[in-house]
Amino acid sequence: METTLGEELLLLSLDDESGAEKESARVSSAIAAASLVELALAGRIEVRDELVAVLDPAPVGAPGLDAALADIVARDKPRKVKDWMYYLKKEAVSGASEGLLAKGLIREETKKVLGLFPVRRYPEADGSAEAALRQRLEAVVLRGDTPDERTAGLVALLHGAKLHRLAFPGADARAVESRMEAIARGQWAAPAVRQVVVAAEAALTVIIMTAATGSVMGGS
Repeated sequence: METTLGEELLLLSLDDESGAEKESARVSSAIAAASLVELALAGRIEVRDELVAVLDPAPVGAPGLDAALADIVARDKPRKVKDWMYYLKKEAVSGASEGLLAKGLIREETKKVLGLFPVRRYPEADGSAEAALRQRLEAVVLRGDTPDERTAGLVALLHGAKLHRLAFPGADARAVESRMEAIARGQWAAPAVRQVVVAAEAALTVIIMTAATGSVMGGS
């Protein structure tokens, strides 16, 4: 079964041995955005006048995405992409981890911090999917191959969440960021999908900038 964009983002963020998540705040926001991008790619939603609108309420067959779609369908008053990202974040992240567990790509471990507080970790169980994912990203970002719409959507999410180093830890940062921005701005998908991706990327930028400003002010 194909991994979802949210699952791919989580795979990139997990340390293979310890199962600890890197850049967890940014990744969780990106996973929430990925749910909306997936639904757009499946022809279920679009953005009209900055608000998320349902095109087709039929389930897509992925439990986490179907739960997100059901929430959007059930909401009487339309919401903006950023609002849905906040609302869906917790379920989207848990759905991504459950999806990777179901596919046998990670395993769940519970450890106690300071001997008291239980913390879940997700070490790698099968590295084939992450290896293939990184090869796909390297092909389009480092070698200049033309991306398919799913890969381009993932690149746009990584770029919007400022997760360049997570995807390409050993590459030239400026070159990677420039290429990822070019892909994110490219005309690689239908207009309806592009509108959702652009809105999600913009929302990610605002969320991350707000969080960064808050942490700086809190530490001053």
